[in-house]
Amino acid sequence: MSTITTKDGTEIFYKDWGQGQPIVFSHGWPLSADDWDNQMLFFLAQGYRVIAHDRRGHGRSTQTWTGNEMDTYADDLAALTAALDLKDAIHVGHSTGGGEVARYLGRHGTKRVAKAVLIGAVPPIMVKSEANPGGLPIDVFDGIRAGVAGNRAEFYRDITLPFYGYNRPGAKISEGIRQHWWLQGMMGGIKAHYDCVKAFSETDFTEDLKKIDVPTFVMHGDDDQIVPIGASGLVSAELVKGAKLKVYPRLPHGMCATHPDVINADLLAFIKD
Repeated sequence: MSTITTKDGTEIFYKDWGQGQPIVFSHGWPLSADDWDNQMLFFLAQGYRVIAHDRRGHGRSTQTWTGNEMDTYADDLAALTAALDLKDAIHVGHSTGGGEVARYLGRHGTKRVAKAVLIGAVPPIMVKSEANPGGLPIDVFDGIRAGVAGNRAEFYRDITLPFYGYNRPGAKISEGIRQHWWLQGMMGGIKAHYDCVKAFSETDFTEDLKKIDVPTFVMHGDDDQIVPIGASGLVSAELVKGAKLKVYPRLPHGMCATHPDVINADLLAFIKD
């Protein structure tokens, strides 16, 4: 397996396929690089170099009990891009991965970066507060933590239904997609997954978004039940200067898996533009 070792000794697993302009994919919680298989295969066939890593504590990377917060996630991503000497890269982040991309750009700059894409992403901040009245109550995230700590296997199976919109009337459910999500989740470490709930819900990415100075594409489904669009995608598109926004009617949080043809075509058009 291909890995890099970070300054605190954490091994980060990554996939690196093909040649050409690099596209770097950052996955959501509590998944792994495998969540991007469809996109990686598609863009590999289009002549791009595709790279995806397992965030620390997730997938095949070290099951860390420390460093499970956004600054360290961003530093790990920076370490990977430096180790691979990536230049003119396109960074694509889904959900928590969108937060990772935003913090990476805000913390490390865009000298290695050509474009950025935020898909169903958590920025600018998910938790509700006086300053963020449209966010979700802290009780929602306490419930996620309770699910992880109490019966992670059952909780991960159940959350796939709203994640992919499979709880909607008439939804065509793919048990394969659900099982793939569950498998990815159970590969990771419970301590890192528990800690990451705070990272994706309480981190404020507002200043990171304001620093982004490369073309940015915000993609969000308006039926996203995990990261509701009102306090996330719509706000992020306003904070990133010149950002392009596309709202996908009736599409769920996991739209990269449920509607890959739609998402891949729009990603390709943005990258080529």
